[in-house]
Amino acid sequence: MFFFALASVAPLTAETYTLGGKKGWADVTVRNGITTGKGRYGYESLELDTNQQKTTGTTDLLIDFENGDISDRAAKYTVIESNVQPSKKAVRGKGSALSMNKFSAAKGRKQGGIILRGDSTSFFGNESPAGSFKIDWWLCPSTVENGETLMNWRSSRNRGNDIVYQLLNVSFYQNKIMAVFTNIFDGYHKDSGEVVLTTQRSIIPNKWSHHTIRYEENSGLLEYRINGELECVRFITDTGHENGTVFPAIMGIGADFELCPNYSGLIDDFCIERSYEEAHCAGSDQLVETIAPVRYVISGGRFESKPLVLQEGSIITSVHAETSVPPQTDIHLYIRGSDNYLNWTKDSPEWIQITSDSKIENLSGMYFQVAAELFPDGAGEHTPSVTSLRLDYAVQPVPVPPPRITAQKGDGSVTLTWARSVEDSTGGYYIYYGNRPGEYLGRIATEGASPINAGNVTAYTLTGLQNGTIYYFAVSAYSKYDAHISGALSKEVYARPSAR
Repeated sequence: MFFFALASVAPLTAETYTLGGKKGWADVTVRNGITTGKGRYGYESLELDTNQQKTTGTTDLLIDFENGDISDRAAKYTVIESNVQPSKKAVRGKGSALSMNKFSAAKGRKQGGIILRGDSTSFFGNESPAGSFKIDWWLCPSTVENGETLMNWRSSRNRGNDIVYQLLNVSFYQNKIMAVFTNIFDGYHKDSGEVVLTTQRSIIPNKWSHHTIRYEENSGLLEYRINGELECVRFITDTGHENGTVFPAIMGIGADFELCPNYSGLIDDFCIERSYEEAHCAGSDQLVETIAPVRYVISGGRFESKPLVLQEGSIITSVHAETSVPPQTDIHLYIRGSDNYLNWTKDSPEWIQITSDSKIENLSGMYFQVAAELFPDGAGEHTPSVTSLRLDYAVQPVPVPPPRITAQKGDGSVTLTWARSVEDSTGGYYIYYGNRPGEYLGRIATEGASPINAGNVTAYTLTGLQNGTIYYFAVSAYSKYDAHISGALSKEVYARPSAR
């Protein structure tokens, strides 16, 4: 009985399936917070995407300075002139811009920064109501001198029979920031139509800070925040409070917008949104800022492969991950599998957490999916990366097809004969038939639809066929350990049954 048990156990063959490396990552179809980078041995790797600003449906302007690119991601503004230099000293993402004041002999003044021209749909490109808006950016000044200008827009608009001058200017004043809105708010005549926001805290050179100007058209709330903390607030209403009649913001004739025209230092992720974004703590009316000055999102990212098709009855033994894991970063690996993936959901079959090269128990099937979660260090400065994933699995050997096959026509029948497969693991043969070359979809034979399990024989007759109709045939061998494991098809043969 002991020897009989050994004889009934199928010999297994070791196989591998690789994602990444030379093959690339086409098998990875889900990437949340994941991008590509340069991995080990020069191959493409998967790593955390940087925490750079992303465009939304309300984005009017976004310059993120990634990869040295000085352009609008929202595609509404054209760069007319750029006097900034790309820098890798970024607070978010991998790039920022360095602005340096340089004296322009032609203009007789210091000139730097970027000049942008918006199209007719942009915030600064057309005379129209502004609605709610938010302007934010990251700043790291080299110096904080009076008059240094971070942004400037000058235009005019019609007010009845009059033309009024407009200004939006943000600059340094006594180590603080002063934002001036002149004749921007329709109907606001106090202080000659000028609204000024001045920050409370002093700006520290060579230190990054996040700046936000927001205006909410329903309440008239205009505020300035630094690192999410409120610095100055005004209600642009007839009462100066939130219950008054709102003076709406109206932008004048389209005019060029200057970013950092007179400023020395770094700037990153300059963005204008045509909305006022609110985020409140649960059970509280306190406004909170969700943007963090980190290169990589602390919560990490995840990627998943598509269902990978292996041989039926494959047994996963281990997964080898070629990775780079800097200190304090981490990678969590997962795998799951079954015989059929059509009923898979997000959580079923259950994901199994594994470690690289560790033995995996009791996981077999035909379809498998791998996933990984990547986590940065606590400061969000470094990312792990995955260069390749190799699935190690065992399969039962697949029999080779019969080396020779012939077809002899009969009256409403065809007799097939073939040479026996040379594999010791062969347990029988499947016969495939049909009316077109390479298409074995036959159903008319008395013995059954294609494919027919002929058993462990080397000759077989199909009956019930139509005389005068040509039929095409091929034979495959299947494993004596599992009839579901079938090898490749033999050479195709054909015959046309006849009553004569």
